[in-house]
Amino acid sequence: MNSQQHLDRRSFLKTASAAAAATSAIGGLASSLHAESATTGTTAESLVGKLYTTLSDKQRNDICFDWNHQDPKRGLLRTFVANNWNITSHEIMDDFYSDDQRDLITQIFESIVHPDWHERYYQQLNDDAGGFGIEQSIAIFGKPGEGKFELVLTGRHMTLRCDGNSADHVAFGGPIFYGHAPTDNESANHTDNVFWHQAVAANGLYKMLDGKQRKEALLSRTPREQAVAFRGQQTIPGLPVTEMSSDQKEHLQKTLGLLVEMYRENDQQEAMQCLKTQGGLDACSLVFYQDSDIGNDGVWDNWRLEGPSFVWHYRGKPHVHVWVNVADDPNVKLNT
Repeated sequence: MNSQQHLDRRSFLKTASAAAAATSAIGGLASSLHAESATTGTTAESLVGKLYTTLSDKQRNDICFDWNHQDPKRGLLRTFVANNWNITSHEIMDDFYSDDQRDLITQIFESIVHPDWHERYYQQLNDDAGGFGIEQSIAIFGKPGEGKFELVLTGRHMTLRCDGNSADHVAFGGPIFYGHAPTDNESANHTDNVFWHQAVAANGLYKMLDGKQRKEALLSRTPREQAVAFRGQQTIPGLPVTEMSSDQKEHLQKTLGLLVEMYRENDQQEAMQCLKTQGGLDACSLVFYQDSDIGNDGVWDNWRLEGPSFVWHYRGKPHVHVWVNVADDPNVKLNT
């Protein structure tokens, strides 16, 4: 395929996918899938099993792997995470998949994401990749119906997992990533960024802190965004939640709710249980970073909520990147 053909194809796919996403955004597909799930017990995992049965030998050879498959560059491929990557070479919108298979993959995606967030996720995908399935790929680890299995969905500003609790100790099936760039270099108010309200909530808590608390919570330099391995019982930088007042803790709890609300309810519950196992919010610290303040307005674009085995690292400059690593055991290793 020459470069002009590739551009024409990509342009066509983006237009088609954007139209499909717009249809979903007005409630048709998203509502019907949610209703089906509620009435028939359809889950993301059952859909992965159904997809697996439709794959040809060629497709299985290209996108299916053993549970502990090791990649020469990425190590344990199932647990790898990055801000912009493809786990396999076949984009979902390629001819590699049939229309029915693409529909199943779409249903899996919509089953992982909470129905209230479908429209916003499709907006992110339209802005960052031209639509769902463009510049995105999947892989399946293990064999559905025969022990542990997990589907991993990757692309620009997205790593999502569907594991049916196959992956031990971790929430969300392992480390995940989300982000959005309506423009690559966003303004101070992050216009049209579907995730910016999370940072607004966190900064609302910063405004509630007294002078001593602010000094403890505000650090000068943002760490490398990929540095989200667990610290365990080491001292965690920032303001310990135990030093917050009851109203500050209540605000933090609401902020945490905004972080997890994007995902299906059982993933939310699993993440909260992992956090509880390690001591809950009282075992965490909250930190804001001073070096990446867009507009110098004192609204901190970069911040992090962290516990012994809970890391939610929010990087808002130049646009939003969020790295999520949650487990019930700090000995779980990160693979980036």
